[in-house]
Amino acid sequence: MSTELSGNAKRKMKSAARFYAVQALYQMEVSGQTTDKIIVEFLDHRFGAIYEDMEFVEGDVDLFTALVKDAVNHQAKIDQMTDRALVAKWPIARIDPTLRGLFRAAGAEFVASDTPPKVVIKEFVDIAAAFFPEGKESRFVNAVLDHVAREAKPDAF
Repeated sequence: MSTELSGNAKRKMKSAARFYAVQALYQMEVSGQTTDKIIVEFLDHRFGAIYEDMEFVEGDVDLFTALVKDAVNHQAKIDQMTDRALVAKWPIARIDPTLRGLFRAAGAEFVASDTPPKVVIKEFVDIAAAFFPEGKESRFVNAVLDHVAREAKPDAF
């Protein structure tokens, strides 16, 4: 019997990995945990875990690990690109920490992967909508990530 995953299952795992990366980066910021500790915690306690009636989706381990590490390793560059996409009165330091984690995870994917920028933007706009279902954050995220993507990968546009 083959254990090969369908394209749809792989996409869901990548989406879950991006969602978990945003959560992990947020948690690192508020708790001061190290990259290695947060990765182990998420792999051990989130990916595929079942708590009471809630089941966490399996995520793409390689993508999750890469996003968290690349977001940390390239944080200065990502934050500078994000700052340039924001209005002068709202530098990244003043942004909601969840959105900061989202911008850093998306920035890591722009900077250190070959994923098409439009895919990255769509995925992270969807994540913003999941975190802020009643707000305008998803439109804000779309505008900021479009700007960052054009700077990070101008040849893709």
